[in-house]
Amino acid sequence: MSDPDRAAPSEGLAAQLNLTGKVAVVTGGSRGIGRAVATGFAEAGADVVIASRKLDNCRTAAAEIEAATGRRAVPVAFHAGRWEQAQALFDTVYDTFGRCDVLVNNAGMSPVYEDLAAVTEELYDKVHAVNARGPFRLSALFGARMAEGDGGSIINITTAGTLRPGPEDLPYAMAKAGLNALTLALAGTWAPKVRANLVLPGAFDTDISKAWGPQAQAKAAAMNPMKRIGVPEDLAGLCVFLASPAAGYINGAQILADGGLFRTL
Repeated sequence: MSDPDRAAPSEGLAAQLNLTGKVAVVTGGSRGIGRAVATGFAEAGADVVIASRKLDNCRTAAAEIEAATGRRAVPVAFHAGRWEQAQALFDTVYDTFGRCDVLVNNAGMSPVYEDLAAVTEELYDKVHAVNARGPFRLSALFGARMAEGDGGSIINITTAGTLRPGPEDLPYAMAKAGLNALTLALAGTWAPKVRANLVLPGAFDTDISKAWGPQAQAKAAAMNPMKRIGVPEDLAGLCVFLASPAAGYINGAQILADGGLFRTL
């Protein structure tokens, strides 16, 4: 059986990493990791859809990506925690481009709370909806359509905290652990036409870690073998690879991007 996501043997690595002609959808794409990944896709030749809650932020990111790369970047207002908006995003992508080759479920939220007893039902449900339920619905819609067409790649961004969760962000870690499980299931659902892989960042310089405060960020950097926390650009090349024909045999992988902190797991 031929692999639809595999480059011809005569093509070199640079050609296999070229995403020209592809369309990539990135949730939470207006800032942080999502913004860096969307930029990386555009730099590799893909047209991108920047999907996030605040349309103005999406428009700004899309305009800057277009200006920097010359690729088309389409801003779409999208709330990952609202079931019906998954269908609206799906319809917009296919009405605009007629295809989707890459879906990155990156949107996430981790509200700060005092202790576990202080976690409300509203907070718990909101965290689960954004981090697990929304990606489930998007993956179901886009993955099925990819399988009907030329195939594609689903990349789910979760957290290394799912491997060693703590009480300070437990609802977030639980929801992201659900996304881990979703990824492993999807890796066998539409294969070989649709691949699904998992990226597990450690501490990264994003809104979530900024909420910890500078002392906690500094502590996280000091205990890391790389002596720093990650920056969003650290994930761009990895996601370009996972989206590309160069990763045609990478399916169901769980890739830690934590500077080596959890290397003993």
